[in-house]
Amino acid sequence: MNERAKKYIFITGGVASSLGKGLAAASIASLLERRGISINLLKMDPYINVDPGTMSPTQHGEVFVTDDGAETDLDLGHYERFTTLELSKKNNFTTGQVYLEVIENEREGKYLGKTVQVVPHITNEIKRRIHLAADNCELLIGEIGGTVGDIESQPYIESIRQLAQDVGQENVLFIHLVLVPYLEAAGELKSKPAQHSVKELRSLGLTPQVIILRAERDIDQSIMDKISLFCNVPKHNVFKSLDQDLIYKVPLEFHNQGLDQRITELLGMWTSAPDVSSLKQVVFNAENPKDEVTIGVIGKYTDLIESYKSLDEALKHGAYYNQLKLNLKYFDADELEDLSEEDIAKRFSDISGVLVPGGFGERGTEGKIKAVQFARTQHVPYFGICLGMQLAMIEFARHCAGITQATSEEFEKSGEFIVHYMKGQSKEGSKGGSMRLGAYDCDLLKGSLAEKVYGTAKISERHRHRLEVNNDFVDQLVKNGIVISGKNTELNLVEVIELEQHPFFIGCQYHPEFKSKPDKPHPLFSHFIKASYDAKLKGKNS
Repeated sequence: MNERAKKYIFITGGVASSLGKGLAAASIASLLERRGISINLLKMDPYINVDPGTMSPTQHGEVFVTDDGAETDLDLGHYERFTTLELSKKNNFTTGQVYLEVIENEREGKYLGKTVQVVPHITNEIKRRIHLAADNCELLIGEIGGTVGDIESQPYIESIRQLAQDVGQENVLFIHLVLVPYLEAAGELKSKPAQHSVKELRSLGLTPQVIILRAERDIDQSIMDKISLFCNVPKHNVFKSLDQDLIYKVPLEFHNQGLDQRITELLGMWTSAPDVSSLKQVVFNAENPKDEVTIGVIGKYTDLIESYKSLDEALKHGAYYNQLKLNLKYFDADELEDLSEEDIAKRFSDISGVLVPGGFGERGTEGKIKAVQFARTQHVPYFGICLGMQLAMIEFARHCAGITQATSEEFEKSGEFIVHYMKGQSKEGSKGGSMRLGAYDCDLLKGSLAEKVYGTAKISERHRHRLEVNNDFVDQLVKNGIVISGKNTELNLVEVIELEQHPFFIGCQYHPEFKSKPDKPHPLFSHFIKASYDAKLKGKNS
């Protein structure tokens, strides 16, 4: 493919962070891919961390893991959910990675004694990574994290300015997503912040061809016309992105405004209309539920939904598939630790399924174990992911296999380590990028619940963990009723567990939420939601 024929879209944000640039990028990508354009996506993060793997979920949200084991920004989850893409480490990079590469190059003498500077060395490395992400696609959609005007984002703005000169201005489209705030005291939306943001962007050498206005409420045409006039952008290139009760409506709203059509015109990419029927079906199922189901999620970041973003979306996908309204109840695991079995039962009286997600550290684990025990003994559908599977093994060992001191090596210095560190892993040592990461194969037991759910005996799923089930205890646990229904045969690792005398009790060492899409839910989630709904109906009829 002629390099000059390749097209680029770069999305920047202004006025405030967390405007939804990731959702805008994913929505635009969804529409353009549905038009038959070969696309790829890129998230450029200005923070100096090498990756988000060592960052607290309370600050940065979840860490999304790709098949090739990259720990990436949660926006890549949006990218995958909204498109057919399976992304890789090429689709996300940070300032930390850029500077690390440049410094290592300098130490190796690759700059031939020159003074290493932001321009051209840092900007050239950013451009190199952009071109790498643009390999094998017709159109690359790149999102720059943060807000225009941030010190840390300036090298990225300069890099895409240079890249537009390199590949031809006609092959690059700059889209600026900007907040139009509503002032309660004035009783109106204000356009001045958007105007100042565009002014700031232009002072850095970029002029956006398209502006998307982000607002909590509808924007009058007069405001859109004013922004068009003062930002020197044609009226038909100004669009709006309003709050939606369902994120999968965003691409449909963009399409209704003609955003995707205008983008193809500006880039000279003539295509057929996009097929948005599957998105419309998702929205229809979400807005026309036949009934509802309540799932209890037992975690320790329960006040910050971004910490479990892919998990929340995967549960919703399972609900849409079953045409059910999903009610999620978050329980702080710490608050469950001192409760009796009777009190736990009261807390969980209105939930039909229990899910314990992945996590790290000892805090709240005894509360999660009590939730597992409740689900097991009360025959409430249970789904344990990563740590949720490990705690299910510990709970079973303590209460069903007579191993009363069962614990994890992550929590205690001594005891019966039902869960221990994998070979080569420990509490000490480098934390970044050192876990078991990415896609690994798993063989499912013939006739097991897991095989029935997947419809196949061979699967591949994404992992992010340091600890595993200790094989020294497996025979004893199996003898007492645990079913090891999934194993990685190459390393002899337990990947899936279940209970036979239970309506739905399954745990997996991997993270299936990373591979779920709204129009193609992960089977574990769609079956868990179905089992929980069946349990609700059974409870009503009993």
